[in-house]
Amino acid sequence: MTSIQKAGWNFDNSYARLSGAFYTKQNAAPVRSPELTILNEQLAASLGLDAKALRSSEGTAVFAGNMIPEGAEPLAQAYAGHQFGHFTMLGDGRALLLGEQLTPSGQRFDVQLKGAGATPYSRGGDGRAALGPMLREYIISEAMHGLGIATTRSLAVVTTGEEIIRETMLPGAVLTRIASSHIRVGTFQYIANWGSSEELRMLADYTIQRHYPEIDMDEDRRYLSLLKSVIKRQAGLIAKWQLVGFIHGVMNTDNMAISGETIDYGPCAFMDTYDPTTVFSSIDRQGRYSYGNQPNIGAWNLARFAEALLPLIDDDLNHAIVLAEEAISDFADQFHHNWLNGMRAKLGINTEEEQDEELVQDLLRLMQHSKADYTNTFVALTHNKLEDLPMFGSAEFEQWREQWHARLSRQQGAEAAATQLMRSSNPAIIPRNHRVEEALEAAVKDGDYSVMEQLLNVLANPYEHSPGQAKYSAAPEPSDCTYRTFCGT
Repeated sequence: MTSIQKAGWNFDNSYARLSGAFYTKQNAAPVRSPELTILNEQLAASLGLDAKALRSSEGTAVFAGNMIPEGAEPLAQAYAGHQFGHFTMLGDGRALLLGEQLTPSGQRFDVQLKGAGATPYSRGGDGRAALGPMLREYIISEAMHGLGIATTRSLAVVTTGEEIIRETMLPGAVLTRIASSHIRVGTFQYIANWGSSEELRMLADYTIQRHYPEIDMDEDRRYLSLLKSVIKRQAGLIAKWQLVGFIHGVMNTDNMAISGETIDYGPCAFMDTYDPTTVFSSIDRQGRYSYGNQPNIGAWNLARFAEALLPLIDDDLNHAIVLAEEAISDFADQFHHNWLNGMRAKLGINTEEEQDEELVQDLLRLMQHSKADYTNTFVALTHNKLEDLPMFGSAEFEQWREQWHARLSRQQGAEAAATQLMRSSNPAIIPRNHRVEEALEAAVKDGDYSVMEQLLNVLANPYEHSPGQAKYSAAPEPSDCTYRTFCGT
């Protein structure tokens, strides 16, 4: 038995059984000399895969796209999307879906190769990816998983032995990404614009069966139920982003997964100094995808999803619009409910009072005015190290602290319970931009992956609050340079 047979691949490719309008079947473009740089053994085991076999030359060849495991049916998915508000035809320009892995527990996950070569949707690109951005997605997506936020995950990164041309020559790489699926808002937009009504219904039914099985397929309003279910998941997801200071960077409609997972880690990062206008993407000059605007963009994207579903929601277009608008209008309340309850937990509050939001907003204003670090402010409150805060000693902060303590005194439960709630709601560490860049520089320039591996180890347990995390919790030194990230395409 070969290593590729021993690996444990167990494909059942339901998406490939849909109409050919949804994808183009093709193999990856072979690479010269692939080498495995990092393998997520914990994730591999959960997928029913054997790490030793995956580390073999044959396993590496699969991750590079040079070998296709038995049962895989490589394809590039078609989709569209609003990019910075402008609608365009897109598709997997540099990614191939190998297939869907069935795990020992019966779960189904997409296995996708990112950087596997040009596809019919490449729009003139080379279909390749550079090592730095692929390692960056590995780090950030695994950090999100550690934080308990729904996300695609990273199984492996291989170098290709080839260089790609961007602004300079860069080492090429392929990322193996794992997702509940890669169905996007943009997938529905594509079919709504260029497919048939039968294909739109096929996609919606497939999505319900795969991601929302609680919806009754015999229900007359099942497509309205689908819209409401997606709204609910996205409201919860984006609230969690806000609570940990995560900025996606490019919330185009093709980057919103119907499953409710965070997807497509391009110019994303975690906020250091609290400022709602923070933007990391080098191309977001207007702040469309700033931290503070993410909930609004989430609602805008969901409205585009609703538009695609209108023919299925009701035969009467005007009535369908009314039903869809009512559903979309609930997003703001659902997001706010999730966010406010999350902020209560970050402050140790386990009951609800009308004045809680004012307490939260007053703290955020103090943080912004004093240029406080977002994550470390809540860590200092958790461990009662208020002297570490830049606003410590001010009359405004002292007044806020008294109101906070008075609020805590009005809820049932011991002080220790409030502290434990804060410990489990406030990560001690996030993937700080300077730490991520440090790891990437060591890996890409020096071939030293130990820095990245150490970072990944601490990011796996962000709520541990251990002394060993202190090195990674420090905010960066003040700099005149504004941190910016790039898509890496």
